[in-house]
Amino acid sequence: MTATMPQAAVGASLSPAAVARIRADFPILQERPHGKPLIFLDSAASSQKPVQVIEAMDDYYRRYHANIHRGIYHISELATEAYEEARSAIARFIGSPCSAECIFVRNATEGINLVAYSWGRSNVRAGDVILLTEMEHHSNLVPWQMLAQEKGARLRFVPVTADGRLDMNRLDTLLDGARLFAFTAVSNTLGTINPVRELCLRARAAGAVSVVDACQAVPRMPVDVTQWQCDFAAFSSHKMLGPTGIGVLWGRKDLLDAMPPFLTGGGMINVVRYDRTTFADVPARFEAGTPAIAEAVGLGAAVAYLTAVGMERVARYEHELAALALEKLRGIGQVVVYGPGIEHRTGVISITVGDIHAHDLASILDREGICVRAGHHCNQPLMEKLGVPATTRASFYLYNTPDEIDALIAGLEKAKRIFKLT
Repeated sequence: MTATMPQAAVGASLSPAAVARIRADFPILQERPHGKPLIFLDSAASSQKPVQVIEAMDDYYRRYHANIHRGIYHISELATEAYEEARSAIARFIGSPCSAECIFVRNATEGINLVAYSWGRSNVRAGDVILLTEMEHHSNLVPWQMLAQEKGARLRFVPVTADGRLDMNRLDTLLDGARLFAFTAVSNTLGTINPVRELCLRARAAGAVSVVDACQAVPRMPVDVTQWQCDFAAFSSHKMLGPTGIGVLWGRKDLLDAMPPFLTGGGMINVVRYDRTTFADVPARFEAGTPAIAEAVGLGAAVAYLTAVGMERVARYEHELAALALEKLRGIGQVVVYGPGIEHRTGVISITVGDIHAHDLASILDREGICVRAGHHCNQPLMEKLGVPATTRASFYLYNTPDEIDALIAGLEKAKRIFKLT
């Protein structure tokens, strides 16, 4: 999987019957906010959770809650086994050849900060270039700004074209002198799917380490970090049916082995003396303190759920929903859609409607039971480039339906009537 839509969208999709079965697994979809059926179109921010994830975490707390790795008793061994089985499942899910390359962190933000603090502060020097793109989430921008300020490095940015794609024409020039290239696999605002493998290979040819923000890719499409040829990749559990409070940093084993610890304390040590300490091997070196054990169990259950559904089917179905939504949005006057055409995007769609503020539009949709995201989506520089203060973002996932897209369109039409735009 190279994170380009033609490959992601190939193969079987989810049938209406399969989607109905999936929806039955999500208790929250039975809720009726404001007396209306819940239509959740904000999975790019945080997805909903199936009962299998909820029950896995409940089972852990009820039957075998204990601290892990050093408890010489039965339930601690069960907890350790579940924690490490989750790590192994995640490694298989993203194509990692070694489970030790998967570091549990609080979220992708912490994972990227880990790379910035540990690898960055050991390897970036004054005058080095850190290359980013103009579509980066703040989590993949601010850590590098701080590192550049501390080290005297320079920031460069791959431009975004008018149709919401990366301008590849100047990439080799921008990579000249780059020590690191950090970029998103999928834009959380534009829905753009970037050519991850090409970007990573060109970074490597230029002598730069690649860091991929995979938050919007791992939940939506087949991802193989080996095929990507990246050096680091970070993603969050809560966007892929799992719980909040846990994420994963994947890194090449040789790079991780050479990195100093990010946080220090219990669990990440080898031998401690009063005057010195030696540190544990990867992955324990980067997992100081008591970890999020229940959350790891929940993430393992989420990975099992997505694996059973099939990521090719998830990608194809979301592609179909996005195509339908874009077609229907084109039929509404005064709606501007940001981002590329359907062949280069996921089901993350940001819009503006006339001069209606994004927050007003989201409030009107909320009264119809429709949950969307309004604001700058942690993309303030990109919003400035687009010339808008904010957008309203709808994002689709495996539990959404064509009928919900119709409801979204009806809600937008209602907003236009309220603001006398029709």
